[in-house]
Amino acid sequence: MKNYCFLFLFLLCSCGIFHKKISPPEVSSYPIHIPVVEYLGDSLYSFKDNYLIRNEQGIWELYLSGNPLQLGMNSGALTQRLYHRQDSLLFTKLKDFVPSERKQSFLFKFLKWFNRDIDRYIPPIYRAELYGQSRYADSLFDYIAPKYERSLYLHSAHDIGHALQDLMLVGCSSLAAWGKHTQEGKLLIGRNFDFYLSDDFATEKLIRFVRPTEGYPFMSYSWGGMIGVMSGMNTEGLTVTINAGKSNIPLKARTPISLLCREILQFASTTEEAINIAKKRSVFVSESIMVGSAKERKAILIEVSPKKFGVYEVDNGLLLCTNHFQSAPYSKDKKNLKQIELTHTTYRYEKLQELTQGNILSPEKIATILRNTQGLNGKALGYGNEKALNQLLAHHSVIFSPEDCIAWVSTAPYQLGAYIAYDLKEIFKEPSYPSHSVHLQTQRNIPADPFVHTQAYKDYEQYRQLEQQLILQLQEKSTIQMNDYLSLTALNPDYWKGYYLLGEAYWTNRCYKEAEEQYKTALSKEIPYVEERKQIEKRLKKCKN
Repeated sequence: MKNYCFLFLFLLCSCGIFHKKISPPEVSSYPIHIPVVEYLGDSLYSFKDNYLIRNEQGIWELYLSGNPLQLGMNSGALTQRLYHRQDSLLFTKLKDFVPSERKQSFLFKFLKWFNRDIDRYIPPIYRAELYGQSRYADSLFDYIAPKYERSLYLHSAHDIGHALQDLMLVGCSSLAAWGKHTQEGKLLIGRNFDFYLSDDFATEKLIRFVRPTEGYPFMSYSWGGMIGVMSGMNTEGLTVTINAGKSNIPLKARTPISLLCREILQFASTTEEAINIAKKRSVFVSESIMVGSAKERKAILIEVSPKKFGVYEVDNGLLLCTNHFQSAPYSKDKKNLKQIELTHTTYRYEKLQELTQGNILSPEKIATILRNTQGLNGKALGYGNEKALNQLLAHHSVIFSPEDCIAWVSTAPYQLGAYIAYDLKEIFKEPSYPSHSVHLQTQRNIPADPFVHTQAYKDYEQYRQLEQQLILQLQEKSTIQMNDYLSLTALNPDYWKGYYLLGEAYWTNRCYKEAEEQYKTALSKEIPYVEERKQIEKRLKKCKN
């Protein structure tokens, strides 16, 4: 399959497919002050009332204000180290996927062709903000594209990751509850953002608090350099979170989902306003956007794709979302039906149903749900299984109480550390931000999961290191010393993948009887994808032959 992809790229890049140069936006109408960043220690950088600071849990907090261009420049100047780091990790990962320099060259040409008109689909205020931030981009990657153009590419990278189905980068779960399902009937929302690129990419997370000159102040949780929104809430108590759906591989970039969500968060205060904004934009992947509204005390799903648009609502006060669509326009959609049939999205949906049924939910109870590693009826899936709500790889997890304007954000490791409470009414109550200090920690924080102190967790971390090491050796087709990996399955005995990888290692060493035993054990476990099960069954058949 990869060879066909690169043949396609070769034909595109060698047969006169031209690359239209993307010009910087017109920004002369914006008054600006060139940021002069004051360095005040290891974890504090400031410019006027804008500043970047690291809290005691290791999460960076970025406080921004200004017009679109100034927002971008302030963000770029204050987060320059984080910005460079995350860009480097993204492009390095791209090189890992495509190690050949010749194929990399084709890939970069393809990216330029794919994103040839992306600027036409991004609102002018976000083009200005991206341009301002890109002034502080790393020159190291100028050979790929100019800084501003590259910034546009990076904001479509999340969508491309969704579209390239074989990468399996996402498997998010979210829920919203109100009325009889919560204390005092208040709206509560929780979500896991299971976007995994690498352990390094997930280490330096960033909470952005933004006071724009247009629209509502808001917070969002992501990483350095990302002005779009994956999880966020504004001062009107409107929340946005995203869940990927099944997509075809697109042939042209349009509006990145994260920038659509940013626009909703910045300019909507009700679900109707959010729907109207979403209808205006053309996207190039399929996504469920969960929008919660404090004013209406409810949440909805806006389900977007390149060809269809749907809205899904419930009347029982409990809205659940994994990675398939639920609105009427997608009821017969072949991609959506295939997603339901062949992946773990339905399993996680049923697990959400199981854990919420009959429960009066609170922020603490939602945290417990989001941290759950078990299968249906308490079945042991093995740690790291994609059938679990908590796959132990989440980039972040958030819980919102929109009516109180309080957001809880997760801390490392995964979503097992404490959830820190942030009161948006307090943060944005004055025309400018309070003194340069870490946000005051409150008793509203949700404590860390006791699981992080158990031997099972330590074993899992050791398992992950061995697993990654073995996968690398299998990919490189290097000699495998079986004694190095015999403890793999003992460290995570309920997980199918350890047995499968051991089977592959034995297969590589031509120990077919031992491989057969491992494959059989793997098939006795819960395997997330039908395709993975078929692959193991094929291997087992070859062993017997």
